[in-house]
Amino acid sequence: MYADTDGLVDDDLVDVAAEVFAMLAEPTRVRLVLALGDGERSVGELAATVGKAPSAVSQHLAKLRLARIVAARHEGTRVLYRLLDEHAHSLVTDALHQAEHSIGGTPRHHQVSAVRPAQQVRR
Repeated sequence: MYADTDGLVDDDLVDVAAEVFAMLAEPTRVRLVLALGDGERSVGELAATVGKAPSAVSQHLAKLRLARIVAARHEGTRVLYRLLDEHAHSLVTDALHQAEHSIGGTPRHHQVSAVRPAQQVRR
């Protein structure tokens, strides 16, 4: 999909992809991306959600803004943050699924709910 006719991927694309992965290689930023998957949130709301000080959350959000993963908008005196698109959230959730597979046992997303067996996904 991203390869040219020789099967090579553009070096600039690879470099940018590596930068995105590096940006998301920090647990607090992963938690922020997950929290923002539910929609816009303020720094205070995000700080409470991820269990970090608002000043630390602001620093992480600034890095995510520079990487164009999140955007901010002002609403009165509050600053609300949101994901720019779903790609970062998808990367994080895919990584979580992979982590569940890596640590052994049956991952949660493969467990069948005993409460609603009629709604099982057919494979």
